[in-house]
Amino acid sequence: MSSLSMSQRVAVAINAQRNELWPALAGFALFFCLFSGYFMLRPIREAMGIVSGVENLQWLFTATFVVMLIAVPLFAWLSSRVPRLHFIDWVYGFFTLNLALFALLFFGADESVWLARSFYVWISVYNLFVVSVAWSLMADVFDSEQAKRLFAFIAAGASVGGLVGPALSALLVSTLGQSGLILLAAVLLAVALSLKQVLMRWREQGGAGRAGAVQAESPRRPVPGNPFSGLMRVLSSPYLFGIAGFVILLATASTFLYFEQARLVAELFPDRAAQVRVFGVIDFVVQAGALIAQLFITGRIARRLGVRVLLACVPLLVCVGFIGLALMPTFAMLAALMIVRRIGEYAFVRPGREMLFAPLDAESKYKAKNFIDTVVYRAGDAMSGWLKSLLDMLAQGAWLVALVGAASAALWGLLGWYLGGQADQRGAEQQVARASQA
Repeated sequence: MSSLSMSQRVAVAINAQRNELWPALAGFALFFCLFSGYFMLRPIREAMGIVSGVENLQWLFTATFVVMLIAVPLFAWLSSRVPRLHFIDWVYGFFTLNLALFALLFFGADESVWLARSFYVWISVYNLFVVSVAWSLMADVFDSEQAKRLFAFIAAGASVGGLVGPALSALLVSTLGQSGLILLAAVLLAVALSLKQVLMRWREQGGAGRAGAVQAESPRRPVPGNPFSGLMRVLSSPYLFGIAGFVILLATASTFLYFEQARLVAELFPDRAAQVRVFGVIDFVVQAGALIAQLFITGRIARRLGVRVLLACVPLLVCVGFIGLALMPTFAMLAALMIVRRIGEYAFVRPGREMLFAPLDAESKYKAKNFIDTVVYRAGDAMSGWLKSLLDMLAQGAWLVALVGAASAALWGLLGWYLGGQADQRGAEQQVARASQA
């Protein structure tokens, strides 16, 4: 009885119903594993970006975009031939092998500039793919109403992983070295894969209320379409096209801040160890703040005020922050804005963005979503990276970059408000349709 009572208390605390408790915990643990592994490697990636030269970052962003253009059609081709029940097994298995290969390369040539550049590009591709696929899984397993209640808690697993990952890196790097940390990230990815089995098993048993779903949506079938159907879905749907625009504007604001951060850190902290410490401190503060918001704020805002508030409030704060940066272009102001932007993205924008896909079909959740999360996102990175370089060439100082960033953030917020309203309406229609079938 006491065990049942404890389960009920935990379910209430995370806004889950009793039959949703273990799937929600599995989702939390899956993101914990993914982000623990990624954040063990992220400070190394940031330092390697500086090794390649801050003035060359736009080339690394462009290279990442080109790799995405090659990888996404292969990803879509695979999803058209492998049932959704086993699709993630293939994707995560492939990236586990990649991690093992990089561990071997770092063991033999960890000072190579080209290895640093390759790792920077690859870890950017790796992170977007494994996280995008994980959120596709969550949107597949949970419906729109469940997403509003549970996605914030599930996303909190990423924040806890973001806290634990840097701590593990600091504790184990002297013992395991860079190669050992990469292998440990591979082990965590394998654990995430086992948690995916738990979630799909629950979905198949009708735990998400999809017992009456059409057979075409069965996870035992591949996602319909061809290698380019994700692109075609985005171009043919105003809703998905709007999400793509939202992601481009998000990437623009993020890239402007990222480039300014890299420039100032390179100027103020020339030692690589100091650079890694600075990035590590920023990551810790971001993950701690995001975790608090995810556990106590995000879900309540989504249920009471809707997805539109989640998607519009952070761009508004970023817009104000860019204006402050134009007036006072210091590292302290930039770091504060960077922290606010990243906490807001992890705690509000990312869960809200994933809620946009919950009412959609499987092809939109896997192919269109992956196209947006990878190609569109990295296209936004690459374009805004070159725009940032162009603005720097005008030699007008940080104020011009900040004003362009403020304008982008304002548009980002307006589009988020519109898309969130559309998602709230689709979710309500979905619940009405389900109630009429009951």
